[in-house]
Amino acid sequence: MLSKIDYLPRTVALSAPKNHLAKEVDGQCKTYFKNLDFQFELPMKLLGTAHQQRVWKRVREIPAGKAITYGEIAGAIKSGARAVGTACGANPYPLITPCHRVISAQGIGGFMKEDSPGFYRQIKIWLLKHEGVL
Repeated sequence: MLSKIDYLPRTVALSAPKNHLAKEVDGQCKTYFKNLDFQFELPMKLLGTAHQQRVWKRVREIPAGKAITYGEIAGAIKSGARAVGTACGANPYPLITPCHRVISAQGIGGFMKEDSPGFYRQIKIWLLKHEGVL
C-alpha cells in the first residue's frame, strides 16, 4: 500500500520505479498530467484522524478544473475553515487527494504546512494553472 507521496524539487534526480506499486504510481501520475479527468486508483494506507478523513474524502470529490474554499468544505462537514486547512496541510497523498483545489475565500491560500509562499505554494499555483483554475 502507498503510505505517502512527496513533491521533490527539480534539483533532485529521479530514479526509475523499482517495484510494481511504484511503477503503478508513476504510470497513474503520468496519465493524470495528460488527462485531468483521470481518477487515481491506488491502494492507500489511510492514516489520519476522523476529521482529516472527512476533509480528505470531500476533497477527493472536487473535480479537476474546479476549486472550492476551505469554508465551503467546513460548512459541508460541520467544521471550521482553519481545521480544514490544517487537515489539507497534513494530507499524505497530494495530487491523489487534490488539496491544491481548496483555496481561501480571499485568494489562493497556503498549501501543505507553513511553507507559504515557498515551494509547496508554487506547486499549488502550478497545479491550479495546469487544471485551468487560474
